[in-house]
Amino acid sequence: MTISLSACGDDSENSKSKSESSWKIGIMTGTVSQNEEEYRAAESVLEKYGEDKVVIQTYPDQFMKEQETTIANIVSMASDQDIKAIVIVQGVPGTSAAIDKVRETREDILFIVGTAGEDPNMIASKADVVFQMDELGMGTAVVEQAKKQGAETFVHYSFPRHMSYALLAQRRDLFKQTAEKLDMEFVDATAPDPTGDAGVSGAQQFILEDVPRKIEEYGEDTALFATNCAMQEPLIKSALNEGAILPQQCCPSPFHGYPGALGIEIPEDKKGDINYVSSEISKKIEEGGGKGRFSTWPVPMNMMFVEAGAEYAKAYLEGDIENRLDTDKVTEVFYEYVEDRAGVEPSMTIVPYTDENTGKTYDNYLMILSDFIDF
Repeated sequence: MTISLSACGDDSENSKSKSESSWKIGIMTGTVSQNEEEYRAAESVLEKYGEDKVVIQTYPDQFMKEQETTIANIVSMASDQDIKAIVIVQGVPGTSAAIDKVRETREDILFIVGTAGEDPNMIASKADVVFQMDELGMGTAVVEQAKKQGAETFVHYSFPRHMSYALLAQRRDLFKQTAEKLDMEFVDATAPDPTGDAGVSGAQQFILEDVPRKIEEYGEDTALFATNCAMQEPLIKSALNEGAILPQQCCPSPFHGYPGALGIEIPEDKKGDINYVSSEISKKIEEGGGKGRFSTWPVPMNMMFVEAGAEYAKAYLEGDIENRLDTDKVTEVFYEYVEDRAGVEPSMTIVPYTDENTGKTYDNYLMILSDFIDF
């Protein structure tokens, strides 16, 4: 408004006003088949601000094998001189290289990355702000939640590629340590990588076939956890069918896996309605005999990273915040998202990541941990 009111001033003010009014935000997410939530969140931002302000791009399903495509798609967005910020969720391998490539010619672009799949010290040195679910905090919180739900065994499904990610590997170790402290048996289960030869369908079929074997071996008071998004639907379905426990998905959210696993059809007027979806999930869980044995976080983290990330970028581009990193503004846009979308009082912690090996703290690598909601 200051710029608008001073429009009669000198030419430099007029130029500044014109420059600031021509910004665009680029958003890169996975495809609908990999994780529909993220793409729908990008569509929500597009619908809110229009095609003249928002550009959507996706990274390939086989992103491990096609990193050059990911890089090319990010560079392509940056070639539009009006794009002044790019939000990337998830930050799959290749993201850091893409940011390096863009910065060769466009140092002005604000990069916000959510759910990074690269080493924290690498992506933190490339992106301006990184949003990450607090994988290390989950290492304690998820197992404690499972214990509250009656679990005596904790089964952890993953594969070598994910265990090569520093935070996921550390979280797995914390799961095991916490389980041991709570007198729970920890089971390390290896599943097929969805980006491998068997693909997503092969990984999903494995979960459907293996969960009954695990429950037969360890009993119904077994908590299940898988590190991959595509595995969540069959995991939830199998857990309910077998009478098991599911404390949280890899990416906690009422939308993630639950509607598909439980056969919930979301009417057009209820799309994005978190309260409606949570209520429908509770009904289905209770009908299936799983009341109190399934839970998640009250809002979808990756959707929040996309939508709140775009709001943060907009605030920066419009001059509401001066620095590329403003943790108070991050907290503000996250809390507003929770209040607007879930209608509940926000209950989350946001802390910078500290490398346990070096002791170095990365102020722009922000770790988010939320309380649970039970179904």
